[in-house]
Amino acid sequence: MRHDLTDTPCRVSRKSRAESALQWVLAATVALSLSGVAAIAASDFHFPKVRDDLSKADLERVRGVTAPTADFSKPEAFEKMQGGGATSLKRVNQDSFSQSSANITFEEEGTFKLGNGLFRKNWVSSPSSTQASDGLGPLFNARACQSCHLKDGRGHPPENAADATSMLIRLARAAESAEERQSIASKAVLNFPDPVYGGQLQDLAVPGLKTEGKIHISYDELPVTIADGTTVSLRKPFYSIDDLAHGPLHAGVTLSPRIAPPMIGLGLVEQIHPADILANADPDDANGDGISGRPQIVRAPKGDGLMLGRFGWKAQAATIRQQSADAFANDMGISSPDMPRHWGDCTEAEADCLAMPTGVQARLGDTEAPDPVLDLVTFYSQNLAVPARRDYGKRKILAGKQIFYDLGCTGCHTPKFVTRRDAPNKAQSFQLIWPYSDFLLHDMGEGLADGQQVGEASGTEWRTPPLWGIGLTKRVNGHTYFLHDGRARNFTEAILWHGGEAETSRNGFAALSKQDRDALVEFLESL
Repeated sequence: MRHDLTDTPCRVSRKSRAESALQWVLAATVALSLSGVAAIAASDFHFPKVRDDLSKADLERVRGVTAPTADFSKPEAFEKMQGGGATSLKRVNQDSFSQSSANITFEEEGTFKLGNGLFRKNWVSSPSSTQASDGLGPLFNARACQSCHLKDGRGHPPENAADATSMLIRLARAAESAEERQSIASKAVLNFPDPVYGGQLQDLAVPGLKTEGKIHISYDELPVTIADGTTVSLRKPFYSIDDLAHGPLHAGVTLSPRIAPPMIGLGLVEQIHPADILANADPDDANGDGISGRPQIVRAPKGDGLMLGRFGWKAQAATIRQQSADAFANDMGISSPDMPRHWGDCTEAEADCLAMPTGVQARLGDTEAPDPVLDLVTFYSQNLAVPARRDYGKRKILAGKQIFYDLGCTGCHTPKFVTRRDAPNKAQSFQLIWPYSDFLLHDMGEGLADGQQVGEASGTEWRTPPLWGIGLTKRVNGHTYFLHDGRARNFTEAILWHGGEAETSRNGFAALSKQDRDALVEFLESL
């Protein structure tokens, strides 16, 4: 066992939650069927009830070291190293989210730098003299991965008329027939795109082509008075699309705004064993704590078998490679071996888009981003390091940590996991990590609802976002806009927007004294 773990004896396991989650998965498997499409078989679910990568002794040690702490008088062992051995210990600055995993090899560092170059690469429209870089669009949201994930960090809502590159608008409608409902139930699709504009609004276009439309956001200020008399103003956003190129959207289409999430620690999240995530699921709230996290189950990228979704605001992607291929196709209109869509998100109704040239170069491959482009970008994304904790031993921060626990925030923001021993890359193998997320879907209430179903996720459900690195958002990205659409301007607003399963914790926060609220915020800033 690596230095990240201790010999702490086993404490309380979550056996009841694990059994509940397993029963839910099996019940869902039995219930699903599709006319003309093979029913999902139980063998499609490769989610063992307990971890199958550990010896019995190691399993007990892992359960012990990941059990919730009850001692807030001092830091926990290895709490500084949020990303285990991969944690970056580099000096805190604007590049704090752009460091490579500290435990990759010298050769892998070279691969990381190649991936970084492709992540930052500006693609251009076709035809172009730079044939290895053309193929952009024809409709797109960004010219480079880095345009949305600036400094590999958090996006923000538009702050002026020309600045929407780190926020996307997903377009989808609910199933309208029994056949369509069966398609979602069978995991054949996540939802249904707009028949004209596709699954995502593209607000940029190559020369000679009109953009699909422009995001318009307006806000109402909602004053909220909390227990000690303090008034906090919350921004309630309203979204619409101006200058639609091909007429109105389908009447049933919903608009789901999504800011780009931080890129750190993704490879570690990918190596959390499914059994550990499912152990926290409690879809029927069997323990009566008001929290009923549900797993997102999605089709594997190649279409065979099912996997646990863990990436994206609604956990709609199972792997980093899948998420990367999706971003290439939808955000930039770049085809890759995993998504060979040369015209990106263009639909049959957008004939002018489909008439534009593509960037496929036969001598380079049969897609615009042929191998090894996707491999390199995936490796880069898997190895962006989580920064080390700061000031984690300060008395006020330890007090804030206890408040975080006492309010029940850990019911969704699970502090720690130990990654798989059999991870493909040793850098992510058997690491004690502190993401503060359970990677499950939770109902966050009508206040945060987008009304858009994505696979298992309803219009009020969101995946719990990891909190590691959140305290460096201002340093890296120059802002403190939080939540899926960046409506919250600080931690306090973000917490007060919590509803649904998190409403009890939210109300507990609103009842705190200013001193205790400040302590909780300082704890978050230390992550």
